[in-house]
Amino acid sequence: MQNNTNIQNRLEWSLLSLRVTIFIVMFVWTLDKFVNPAHGMAIFEKFYGIGGVPEMAVYVMGALQLALVLAFVAGLAKKYTYGLIFILHGGSTLSSFPQYLDAFNHLLFFAAWPMWGACFALFLLRDADTKLAFGK
Repeated sequence: MQNNTNIQNRLEWSLLSLRVTIFIVMFVWTLDKFVNPAHGMAIFEKFYGIGGVPEMAVYVMGALQLALVLAFVAGLAKKYTYGLIFILHGGSTLSSFPQYLDAFNHLLFFAAWPMWGACFALFLLRDADTKLAFGK
């Protein structure tokens, strides 16, 4: 039987791995807004039905998202940063619903579901996520 210290240590490392891997995905999505703002504009039109988003707005959203994902990976203000990451990824996952109906031509979209689950688990267990986290 494992002692509580060993289980706590495993939990902390597990939550850190979720935080870092979710960050990697969200960070690349953030960088895309700066590297290829036209792609961000196209995503807003195709998946959210918002056409004509100015390039500057994509840069501003990218800057806000960058601040969020950096605070998230640092483990700061967990209730808010983890919650916002969960909501943002959930919006992205749900806005892709038509792709799920044509599953075999959009297989990679299904990877969003376990990541959304990971975001939810991390949000629920945020108080136990203490390994390399700056926030309490």
